[in-house]
This record gives sequence, structure tokens and C-alpha cells, in this order.
Amino acid sequence: MTVEQVESWSDGIAGFHARFAHHFGRSEPRERALDYLRGLLAPLERKNGWTLSEQVGQLRPDSVQRLLNHSEWDEDAVRDDVRDYVVETIGTRDGILIGDDTGFLKKGTKSAGVQRQYTGTAGRTENSQIGTFLAYASTKGRALIDRELYLPVSWTDDRERCRAAGIDDEIPFATKNEHLKWMLQRAIDAGVPFAWVTADEAYGQVKHLRSWLEERGVAHVLATKVNDTVITTSWADIRVDSLIAALPRQAWKRLSGGQGAHGERIYDWARVAIRPVWENGFGHWVLARRSVSDPTEIAHYVCYGPVDTRLKDLVKVAAARWAVEESFQIAKNECGLDHYQVRLYRAWYRHITLSMAALAYLTALRAQEATKGAPQTTSKTSYP
Repeated sequence: MTVEQVESWSDGIAGFHARFAHHFGRSEPRERALDYLRGLLAPLERKNGWTLSEQVGQLRPDSVQRLLNHSEWDEDAVRDDVRDYVVETIGTRDGILIGDDTGFLKKGTKSAGVQRQYTGTAGRTENSQIGTFLAYASTKGRALIDRELYLPVSWTDDRERCRAAGIDDEIPFATKNEHLKWMLQRAIDAGVPFAWVTADEAYGQVKHLRSWLEERGVAHVLATKVNDTVITTSWADIRVDSLIAALPRQAWKRLSGGQGAHGERIYDWARVAIRPVWENGFGHWVLARRSVSDPTEIAHYVCYGPVDTRLKDLVKVAAARWAVEESFQIAKNECGLDHYQVRLYRAWYRHITLSMAALAYLTALRAQEATKGAPQTTSKTSYP
């Protein structure tokens, strides 16, 4: 890392921060937000109030805690500016929006939304908070552009507990699927350029989400469970695994889903058209992905898109879901996404938003380097 690079990245962070600095009512939180961004991108093992304060020469974390808990600033407006920055730097017309959630392991019972619940982060039931996210992926990069904190019924049915965590009475219980709808609608309203939506089976198996997307003409490839049912071209209601099992051997094509963490992801893929009526130039399919090494291992997807969509197009979208996992990994490892020590509802949104901003800046840097032909930065590369 050269001195020129360090100076350039430092200047770039200040310029990036200036894009949304006007959302901070006073100079003190405005300056602390810039410090916070720099700290999130610094080579620190943990990025909490104490370490971020020490990084900028503060003896105590008071100002950092005040930034997250009490200062006047609009975290949703900052979120929107971060989203617009992502679109500006890596946006393409064929971009893909990806919905997913991730867990934040916690101790105690007072952090907003915390309870013992299953989290894929640990692969088991743990005391945790769950955040629902929307990622944006294109050939230029990927980043997180929206977020919601899941509040279990155990919280929303206890308004006194909610008030203690800064959760207003009008904030209702909402499922993760409802969160995804909110975030997708915000992206649509903002004119985010994208061609497809994808998500795992926790979202894809929910028929009302699929209907909601169809009503808005949003093409999608959503994973679903083997026992999900669809309407076929003969008006029969059939399980997706039965539909795929009836396909002839020649229906399967060996295709690459692109590069993954362990090399190129090669699978056998097949699709079958469903629905007796296709409207507005859009069609419906069930897509299947079969393991090359274990043909009994099959994943299923329900798809909706332009009638001229090819099998390889559906494969590309289905395989793009790994981009949100990569975004979570980079955000947690390099941008402190899960390093926070806050309990209040709004403070969670503020930390997560600034972490998303740090990730967006990192993504833009990597996109610039790729454009210039410079070697791509790898995981654990830190920026000032």
C-alpha cells in the first residue's frame, strides 16, 4: 500500500461522506459519522464503541455512543443515499436484487428484537437478532442497499419491553417476507436498475410474495421447498419435485453457475414450463439444480420472466444468490457489520446503515480497480 493510495482512499472517504453529510443536523455528529466510517474500514480486530473511539483519538466512547443513540440524524435518508451511490458505481440494467437475512449473536435480553431463534449464521438456535437485507449484484460488484430488523411476536406483543428498547408503539410485527416486500418496493420506487429478483426458499416458498412480484411485473427466480406445488399447463396442481422427476434425461444440461469460494460451480440444470396462460410477454417455469456428484441432491426454483428467457439466464440468476452471502461476509469481516454494542432499535439501524455505507465505498473502490485493470483486493484488505 503506497502513501498515494492511502491519501487517495482517505480523501475518497471524506468525499463519499459529503454526499450524505447534510442529513446530520449538527457538526459534531457529522464529524463523528466520518470518524465512524474511517474506523469501520480500519484494520481493527473488533470495531465497537471503544475501539472506534480510540482509532480517532477519543479516550472514551461517549461521542460514538451518542452518534448511534441520541444524535439527530436521518438514518433512512443516509440509507437512500448509500443505495444511490451503489447504483451509480456498480448499477447495470441487468442487475439482480437479492433478499436474505443474517443473524447477530447476542447476550442478554434487552437488545431490540433479541430472542432464542434459529440463525443461519450459527446454523442452530441461538440468542440473536435477525436482520433482513436487500443486496444489489451486477457484473461490476455487489453491496447491501437496504435493511430491516426482525421483531419477533415475543417483542411486539410486549409494548412495554418495546418502549424500553426504543421501539415505537406504531411499529407492528412483520414477517421477513413483508420486510423483503418493503425493501423491494423502495428499490422500485427509487428507480434502481435491475432485471431480476432472487432469494432462498425461506422467501420463495411463500406464494403471496411470488404473486406480489408478478403483480408488479418483477421477474424472479426464487428457491422453494420440494413439496411446494404449482399449477401446470394442464391446470393440475403438482409438487415441484414430481414435476422435475418426470423430465427425460435429455432435459438436463450441465452448466456453470460461475465462480464460487471453492472454484467453478458446475451443476446439472433443467426447467419445465408451467401455468396454462402466459400474459404480457412473461412466462413461468420450475427450474431444478442437480448435484453432479450426487444426483439425488436437487434444489428447486419457481421462476417468472420474459418468454424469451433461456435456461442459462435462469441459471445465472439462481447462481447469483451467493453474492448476498459474500456481501455479509465482507461486511462482517471488513466493515464491522456485526461488531456493534447497542441495544436500542434506532441505534441498530444507524450502525447497520453506516456499515453498509462502508461496504458500498469498498465495493466502489474494487470496481474502480477492476476498471483500471489493477489486481482485485482480497478479503481482509483494509482501507483507511
